[in-house]
Amino acid sequence: MRFFIELAYNGKYFFGWQIQKKVNTVEEKLEYCLSKLLKTSINIVGAGRTDKGVHAKQMFAHFDYEKEIKNNFVDRLNIFLPKSINVFNIFPVKNNLHARFDAIKRTYKYYLTREKNPFNQDFSWYCFYSLNVYKMNIASKKLMQYKDFSSFCKKRTDEKENNICKIYHAYWYEKNNVLCFTIEANRFLRSMVRAIIGALIDVGRNKISVDEFVKIIESKNSNFCKFIVPAHGLFLTQILYPEDVFL
Repeated sequence: MRFFIELAYNGKYFFGWQIQKKVNTVEEKLEYCLSKLLKTSINIVGAGRTDKGVHAKQMFAHFDYEKEIKNNFVDRLNIFLPKSINVFNIFPVKNNLHARFDAIKRTYKYYLTREKNPFNQDFSWYCFYSLNVYKMNIASKKLMQYKDFSSFCKKRTDEKENNICKIYHAYWYEKNNVLCFTIEANRFLRSMVRAIIGALIDVGRNKISVDEFVKIIESKNSNFCKFIVPAHGLFLTQILYPEDVFL
């Protein structure tokens, strides 16, 4: 049987989602705890791969297991997992459902604070620059006119994957000295969100114009996008799937 697992995590304590040698990752902790409790080797496949330090308020992954999973299993799993990871739910799905490839929309939010606050430093970036949010929103709207986001993607060893994404929404709003950037798309490239935000910050600081921001997109060259904002302000907040894929 195939199961979906829904979880959240504080990215401060992890070198990202994907398993890597000799460092803590979310995927490694989940696989270890699931394998111990279910008494068999469990391999999980995530809906995406968040970078080092990025948080998730909602993440999905799938794994295969031959037996039923009891109702109290989630509670037992959460006791075993580190405090920085919380599992909300584990439920059976259709056997061909894929956590990554069947997702139709992902939403990220980035939090930027205008005042220094030691209690927010793990979950927002203190930005002391004076910013023109109006211009940043004009530039944000330009993103929805394009599909190739090579300019905002770290170079990869796997060149088979394309850099085509469909962005549905991208906008800034401000409340109580906190700026929040929301972006929704069918998929995202490696470090794409933080690179886009870095370029938008340059627009807000009047370092580049909206037209120059457009030229960066059209260049399809990541060398023109140098500023990537810190990871600790970024949250994966929602992943959507078609309703007909669930049992």
